[in-house]
Amino acid sequence: MAARDRGEALALWRYHLIAEALDPKLSGRERGQLVRRIAGDHEDPGGELRSVSRNTADRWIRRYRAEGLAGLRDQPRSDVGSARLDPALLDEAIRLRLEAPARSAAHISEIVSARHGVRIAERTLAEQFRRRGLTRGELLRDGRTFGRYEADAPNERWIGDVLVGPFVPHPRAPGSVRARLFVLVDDHSRLLVAGRWAGNETLRAGQELLHGAILRHGAPDSLYVDNGSAYSGAELARSCAILGIRLIHSKPYSPEGRGKQERLNRVIRERFLLEAETVGIASLDELNDRFAAWVSRYLNVRVHSETGESPLARYAKGTRRDPHPDVLRSAFLWSATRRVSRTASVSFEGNEYEVDAALVGRTVELRFRPEDLFAIEVWFGGRQTGWAEPRRIARHVHRQAPPPPEPAPPPMTGIDYLGQVLADHEAETSGPIAYRAVRGAPAEGEPF
Repeated sequence: MAARDRGEALALWRYHLIAEALDPKLSGRERGQLVRRIAGDHEDPGGELRSVSRNTADRWIRRYRAEGLAGLRDQPRSDVGSARLDPALLDEAIRLRLEAPARSAAHISEIVSARHGVRIAERTLAEQFRRRGLTRGELLRDGRTFGRYEADAPNERWIGDVLVGPFVPHPRAPGSVRARLFVLVDDHSRLLVAGRWAGNETLRAGQELLHGAILRHGAPDSLYVDNGSAYSGAELARSCAILGIRLIHSKPYSPEGRGKQERLNRVIRERFLLEAETVGIASLDELNDRFAAWVSRYLNVRVHSETGESPLARYAKGTRRDPHPDVLRSAFLWSATRRVSRTASVSFEGNEYEVDAALVGRTVELRFRPEDLFAIEVWFGGRQTGWAEPRRIARHVHRQAPPPPEPAPPPMTGIDYLGQVLADHEAETSGPIAYRAVRGAPAEGEPF
């Protein structure tokens, strides 16, 4: 997947910081307390610690409410075109960072400017520090904590996980494939809101599960996941930011908040997988059919030992938040940036597309479903400017998209053509053979 532009990466980072304060259920006093807690130093996408003031956090909240994720993008910079970075100045900046790791890149830039009259852009310094492993987070060994670990109501928080299961026959080739169960569980009710077995652990598989769960149950306020490949991509962060879902990643090797999920995994292994493996698993489709039936008739309707209610009954007491269909569709598109050539075309995934000639020389954003590289939206300046018209198509789906399901074989007719031919042949040759009918036999009275 092509690297995402820095503007969107910063917008996602800013959304992550303010997501909790966007909760419409908060009173003004509660929101003020949260914003004061947000104010301080935070590690940005480049690994650099940045100071965020309360006024800045309030401004981001207002811009997100007014414009969505696009409102959190950076405004055009005023220092573009500054002088090239002098190695001697960079060396001094590095010594300033090592001397006092708590100094921010902005502060170091001001010191260098005061001493030499040359301004080094804060972002340039932050990138140089990141490349050398000199971010404040690394030097100060700063740790981060995320949120609380109990939900007070249904759809306040969902927990996502991937359970590694048994080997099942491969759907397209001889041999077997390790089945993996993608699950989403409502933290308050313990309802399994979505679950599906897949043959590989991909980001798109996790997105598809979340998309289906939102269609069925509405959107959660937050999503708590680990750092596995299915949940660590920028695409999921973008989906959650557009939908107003606070995405929370658990810290590596820290089990806090995942006890409910671990208990559910144990129930699935002991009460579903044990029985499934005992009778044998013919395919992923069969495994999914049996799992869906088990969840519907047992897991979600049994009385839970901790809550004293069934997950389904406890979940039914909550409310749901349904995103607008256009917003939901946009949230699960993937994104990539490309520069438009002088021939008003862009290249993407080995394909060539034609775009509006007015965009020649500009960098545009391509939004698309990874399963369909024929229909690609072209965005510039936060607005859609049309569609990318295919000129040459070498790849129909994105290389990171899961392969399409194998079509079901047509029903068998039961006709055995070769068996019928053999039966007819045996019927013709099973009677007595007339000697004279054999070609080359001598006529009567002739010597043999």
